[in-house]
Amino acid sequence: MSLSPQTYWAEHARVGDRLRPGVLIASGPDGRITDLRTELPGPPPGAVALRGLTLPGMANAHSHAFHRALRGRGQGGPGGRGGPDNPAAGPDADTFWTWREGMYRIADRLTPDAYRELAVGVYAEMALAGITCVGEFHYLHHAPGGVRYNEPNIMAIALGEAAAEAGIRLVLLDTCYLTAGFGRPPEGPQLRFADADADAWAERVSALRPGPGPAGRIGAAAHSVRAVPAEQLGPVVRWARDHDAPLHVHLSEQPAENEECLAATGRTPTRLLADHGVLGPRTTAVHATHPTAGDIDLLGGSGTGVCLCPTTERDLADGIGPAADLAAAGCPLSLGSDSHAVIDLFEEARAVEMHERLRTGVRGRFTADELLTAACADGWAALGMPEGGRIAVGAPADLITIDPESPRTAGVPAGEGAEPVVFAAGAADVLHTVVAGRHVVRDGIHQRVPGLAHRLAGAVTALAD
Repeated sequence: MSLSPQTYWAEHARVGDRLRPGVLIASGPDGRITDLRTELPGPPPGAVALRGLTLPGMANAHSHAFHRALRGRGQGGPGGRGGPDNPAAGPDADTFWTWREGMYRIADRLTPDAYRELAVGVYAEMALAGITCVGEFHYLHHAPGGVRYNEPNIMAIALGEAAAEAGIRLVLLDTCYLTAGFGRPPEGPQLRFADADADAWAERVSALRPGPGPAGRIGAAAHSVRAVPAEQLGPVVRWARDHDAPLHVHLSEQPAENEECLAATGRTPTRLLADHGVLGPRTTAVHATHPTAGDIDLLGGSGTGVCLCPTTERDLADGIGPAADLAAAGCPLSLGSDSHAVIDLFEEARAVEMHERLRTGVRGRFTADELLTAACADGWAALGMPEGGRIAVGAPADLITIDPESPRTAGVPAGEGAEPVVFAAGAADVLHTVVAGRHVVRDGIHQRVPGLAHRLAGAVTALAD
């Protein structure tokens, strides 16, 4: 797709690891930055002025779009059930496992059209929050009961169309899901997720083509060690390698996952993945909330990335993961909004540091620059695009501009580094979002999805109890 050249002038912009004044950013027909100049006192003729602080577009490395329909519903309270998967929680506890029941009910109601409509709203909300690229961990493949659609990838196609309408980049992480647990076949709504085996998954995903938009891409995912038996991991790893695609996997999100894996295989989930060739620089482990010290060494030593989703991990009572230990071991960290209890990567970045403070009793485990890198460059790299998440010639022309005069950011000079942005700003402070050189959000208003709140409300209400 060829785009008309566009030129922007940023009042302040983060170039490399420094904030620069008066930055000219030009994009070419391929949506990449072709020219970059600093310290221009004002916008040259024809340039669009971006007043405020301009950053690279952020990457949301882990999304389940349909979970957005659960926001504000099933948030827990007295009378929940612990359930057989978490007996230690007690009979009246509300946990991840009880939340999952509501998620399954939503999953069972989605049609391709309903999925597309909901995802348009979710991805447009991301654009408003400064997210220009999303990794969609997609496992809702088939019709209710596991019946195959005439177009086997119709649900993935719906997501691609939704991202194109919302104006953001989509990396569709097509997810292999085969079992409900060790030795347990899928049942009920899980039948919608499951292919016959990993080879059938690979055949289906190989027929999928990138969707429309500036950069639709296909990646791979193994749902978890519970959902992909060890002997089925090989075809998923080979597919990712053969297609030079990123590979993601849920890992140690819950203690019950670790305990079940140890009982069934005698190994931790991380060791099981390592023994079957899953770990490595191409791979991102999502959550890694409950790794052992040996697991952390395996992840870091292999260069495996870790995607943290703090607002979801706390919403679902998953726990606080050892983020600083993982980073120190050598794991690049990225961020995701996962279940979309919140869509705000500033909040996710802050929470990584704040959770470390709660876990360790020590402040300053992460610098603001490190957290911003997780939201930007390392998030793009986790999605197979290491050229993104930076303002540089040759990088994607994805930009976001933060309002320096909102009630949250007022009084902090724009030239004082990343700390005021990471520790003060939020999604509501995004004034502009530019994707591939094109304005998607201007002055806080989405340019492609009018009436977004009304549209989201309709999509969610249609699926609610």
